[in-house]
Amino acid sequence: MAITVCSIILVIIFSALACLHVYWATGGRWGIESAAPVNEQGKKFLNTGTVSSLIVAAGLTIFGVYYFILPSGTFAFAGWVIPSIFLIRAIGDFRYVGFTKKVTSSTFAELDTKFFSPLCVVIAALGFAIKFLN
Repeated sequence: MAITVCSIILVIIFSALACLHVYWATGGRWGIESAAPVNEQGKKFLNTGTVSSLIVAAGLTIFGVYYFILPSGTFAFAGWVIPSIFLIRAIGDFRYVGFTKKVTSSTFAELDTKFFSPLCVVIAALGFAIKFLN
């Protein structure tokens, strides 16, 4: 039962995030300005264009599908890889993203501290819970 609940939550999170990235890829503007980290001069250094948004949406969709079907055997290792990716993202790069970031004065940095990094911790915790309970 706990595995099912964790899986459903992850499918919902990944689906919502994938939809948001598709929205941005198709020209949506809500939230896009604060969705990428900026350097000390306030300049974005990640491409938030159509192709990159679609690539991220595809990856998030794949993660959601994984938690929808919870494959065993060959693909079971993904159950460790996916939450590890989000745990590493939450910890950060010690400069621009995650709890260890040094650049903290931008809108992205504030949102990252309040929402993005904690969401990554939740994703990691749910993913690891599934592996440990399985």
